[in-house]
Amino acid sequence: MMHLWVRAEERANERRVGITPQGVARLLAEGMEVTVEESPTRVLPIDAYRRAGAQIASSGAWRNAPDDAVIFGLKELPADTGPLRHRHILFGHAFKGQPDGQDLLARFKAGGGALYDLEYLVDETQRRVAAFGYWAGFVGAALSTAAWAAQHRGASMAAVTTWPDQAALVADIKAQLGEAGAPPPTALIIGALGRTGTGAAAFLREIGVTAIPWDMAETAHGGPFPEVLSHNIFLNCILAMEGVPVFVPADAAEHPRALRVIGDIACDPDSDFSPVKVYDRVTTWAEPTLRVAENPPLDVMAIDNLPSLLPLESSEDFAAQLLPHLLTLPQIDTGIWARAHETFRQAL
Repeated sequence: MMHLWVRAEERANERRVGITPQGVARLLAEGMEVTVEESPTRVLPIDAYRRAGAQIASSGAWRNAPDDAVIFGLKELPADTGPLRHRHILFGHAFKGQPDGQDLLARFKAGGGALYDLEYLVDETQRRVAAFGYWAGFVGAALSTAAWAAQHRGASMAAVTTWPDQAALVADIKAQLGEAGAPPPTALIIGALGRTGTGAAAFLREIGVTAIPWDMAETAHGGPFPEVLSHNIFLNCILAMEGVPVFVPADAAEHPRALRVIGDIACDPDSDFSPVKVYDRVTTWAEPTLRVAENPPLDVMAIDNLPSLLPLESSEDFAAQLLPHLLTLPQIDTGIWARAHETFRQAL
């Protein structure tokens, strides 16, 4: 019997979850065993999982879960858990040269476990089967616009926290734009045809900001891309990977520019392949932007868990995408799971 163990997220400001109570009921109906850990922050209440029939465990109990359980979470594992003996499903950020990723792989190697990275669950055409990209784009465009508005008020962007729904988010940013007292900005979206770019464009339409959509056709020449500097806001919606050109070089701030805000929604600054070279660390909910230049200002928004600012909608959407594939977990040596394991094995 396949045993899926849904762990509590231990990262600060993470309220998302990758499966709903309705999804748990589906897995149980198919003969799987499901354990869900209690969590003080998860957007969906533990009682709903209990009513769906899941076994309930205390937060962090996955460390002592049976060896054959598959541990399912979203964000990174705590660094203090040592060698990893279980099979884990999560966003590992370990396959593109990230320093923390090398440590994670070493822990899997030491413990004999395996990583099924959610970013690398792909179908036969190499398309991801589930992603938070739309909501990352939606929220990332919102925060980038808020950063631009804050500049026009002579301030840095204030700390952020979750919004109850997308309507509340849109209303909030519209109000901030109104307070800025300036004509609306223009924005350039690179990766506009993907999930993330689609979400970014959807938000900008909601608030009436003009967006220039670029995708593979516009970036095929490999750069440089001086057009990036001619827009007030630049939104990077392309994942860092080998072959991706540099969109914002390290010296971009030294050139004449209309550019005031970079929203690095893909957010992989410590990857060798990052296409945005003017910063080197993620930003946070407490400090959403990093100022990398003055006169005129240039701020970078690079929060790496953007969808968690709309935790309910993003969780329900992602869970719906992933559920058909969780139902195939009893055949974990085939299909998307086998492809993900091979990616892990090669990285290891």
